[in-house]
Amino acid sequence: MLKTLKSFHKTPILQSLKSHLTPPTVRSSSATLRFFRSASSSSIMGPFKYPEARKDETIVDEIHGKKIPDPYRWLEDPDSPETQKYVESQNAIVKPFLEEGGEWQKLNAKLTKFWNYEKYSCPTRHGDRYFFYKNTGLQNQNVLYVQTSLEAVPEVFLDPNTLSDDGTIALQGSVFSDDGKLFAYGLSESGSDWVKIKVKDVETGKDFPETLVHTKFVRCAWTLDNKGFFYPRYPKQGKADGVETDAMQNQKLYYHRVGDDQEKDVLIAEFPEEPNWRLMPEVSHCGKYLILYIMQGCKDMLLYFAKIDGVDIQGKQEFVKVVDKFEADFDYITNEGSVFSFRTNKNAKNYHVINIDFDNLDAEWKVLVPEHPKNVLDWCHCVDKDKIILGYIDDVKSVLRANSLVDGKEIFKFDIPIGTIMGFSGEKKYSEVFYHFVSFLTPGVIYKFDFAKPNEKPTLFREVKLENFDGSQYEVEQKFYKSKDGEKIPMFIIQKKSSGKDKRKGCLLYGYGGFNINIQPSFSVTGLVFIDSFDGVLAYPNIRGGGEYGERWHDGGRLLNKQNCFDDFQAAAEFLVAEGYTSPDKIAIQGGSNGGLLVGACINQRPELFGAAVAQVGVLDMLRFHKFTIGQAWQSDYGDIEDPKHFENLLKYSPLHNVRTPKSAKEQYPATMVLTASHDDRVSPLHSLKFVAALHEAVKGCEFQTNPLFLRVYSKAGHGFGKPTAKKIEEASDILAFLCKTLKLDLKA
Repeated sequence: MLKTLKSFHKTPILQSLKSHLTPPTVRSSSATLRFFRSASSSSIMGPFKYPEARKDETIVDEIHGKKIPDPYRWLEDPDSPETQKYVESQNAIVKPFLEEGGEWQKLNAKLTKFWNYEKYSCPTRHGDRYFFYKNTGLQNQNVLYVQTSLEAVPEVFLDPNTLSDDGTIALQGSVFSDDGKLFAYGLSESGSDWVKIKVKDVETGKDFPETLVHTKFVRCAWTLDNKGFFYPRYPKQGKADGVETDAMQNQKLYYHRVGDDQEKDVLIAEFPEEPNWRLMPEVSHCGKYLILYIMQGCKDMLLYFAKIDGVDIQGKQEFVKVVDKFEADFDYITNEGSVFSFRTNKNAKNYHVINIDFDNLDAEWKVLVPEHPKNVLDWCHCVDKDKIILGYIDDVKSVLRANSLVDGKEIFKFDIPIGTIMGFSGEKKYSEVFYHFVSFLTPGVIYKFDFAKPNEKPTLFREVKLENFDGSQYEVEQKFYKSKDGEKIPMFIIQKKSSGKDKRKGCLLYGYGGFNINIQPSFSVTGLVFIDSFDGVLAYPNIRGGGEYGERWHDGGRLLNKQNCFDDFQAAAEFLVAEGYTSPDKIAIQGGSNGGLLVGACINQRPELFGAAVAQVGVLDMLRFHKFTIGQAWQSDYGDIEDPKHFENLLKYSPLHNVRTPKSAKEQYPATMVLTASHDDRVSPLHSLKFVAALHEAVKGCEFQTNPLFLRVYSKAGHGFGKPTAKKIEEASDILAFLCKTLKLDLKA
């Protein structure tokens, strides 16, 4: 959805019906769980009863002639005392399970130790200053620093840790003016997508008096005169605190003049006939054009522009339509006069760079940098007046090149190790660039290169190191395995060199597979602690639905092809077993958001293939996802339920609607922990609550279900962005303790 590069620390409706039949109650089912003696715990987890969710049999939808019961719809109301009591009762069961026996405390201490290292972003130049983010190790939020030169002593420019006692206020959507004298920054509270925008004078460090509200998915675009910026906002909501579930509609584009109250903002564009359109403004490098991207899903956009050079912005602008059909994506790179360069997948599934003349839209678009036959052009950036930095993906690994803006020919290729360019900074008006490299075993290396000195190689600017961590003790393999339909799928496998293959080893298998998102090598403290603590194996299959191989890969795992994602993931587990890395009862699968859907679908379809499952903030009700918050945008990947073909497809794999009662020990669900958060207004907690309620109902009285099925709900947290370090460590401790106990892993010191 977002058009920006991966950032500093790298992870997207009708009113809810309210229960009115009975007072808040949470009953206990008669089903008890039999727990094992943990391999690393001296105590036996005694039998207990799951909280039983009330079933309302009167809620039945008829969709394309099929009756669909929805007995737990009352859990869609987050404000209901009954819902809140249900959440409390679930937490009351899972927390003692996780924390009893000492494993949680040991893992928490190890995670805290590993997490405590300095983290940096690339420096970015704005005017005559450099800015960068830094975290000393355990700070809840990254701190923004400023320098007058790269050699000057850094000073704190903005520390979000001072804005709340618990670190739950985070910076989001921050943008400097072109000359670096003004700074518009967004503040998100408790992990919500809602953002409050403030404006700071860079020289004095003081904020202007106004606060802009009702903004989500914000993208500010400054005019070059520094008078103000364009930004999108939603109409005023009766409730907008991150807990609500209402659909996000009728976004409009405004212009804000610095120093004015928000009520004085100028309406620039609105499309009342298209309530689901989302608007993203961008001002051209020359300052003469306002570019407007319009999206309604999570792929494909319209492209409009308005000339704003010398215009006194007092009302709606006259936009010219460059692209008026939703059939491709466009990223602005730069322009020379009326000739605009864009990265696009129009007529190029692996993306290419094209030129469009805004003064002659009838002319044929010219290809500046042709599509690579194999590698995917992931992002572009204009630097040093007439050069384009091109970030490619080659078999899931980053490749970095510089081409000429004049003729598109390559002029420089960067020497990049096997890994990922996690961050990049550079501007058209400056010759120097910075890029941030990470890998599974490299926490972060920042390089600097100056195009004004073409004979000099990129130099090491800053390297992050962990105390007592030796990456040479680990090995990373990339394997290619066949999925159910014969498609070759790449997968990274990480483990200690000394351990070798062993079917008794625990394996953590992580997947996503959606929305054109790439799962590239990255440094994970949680993953390394899993390897170090349990002598385990990490596996990252690049299943279809992602963007690792362009639109072909994305299309191969979306809409009516969505089952390919699940097949690819299940085939990864089968490959790991067949190759002797692990065994089914030692495999844990994990995924978040769309990856939570992946986990939910797979434990329904192939429960015997996994020993444990962790589904985080998952999309689990595939018949109503479009009715809440920003869910309607996901129809580009999941499909429109109004179409009978899509309805039938969604019904086949919807985790909520395919829960079943095990008929044998082989069919029992793997040990499962479903995680969500109170302020997740991207994927509402209702998905997780309804899914777990259905699971508990299905296994009630079932003698074959001996593995635990848990729900864990975090307070003052959201979908993931801006989560404080303390909460990240808490969640990682919960996950690793759960895996330790349920996979019966030996916890090493």
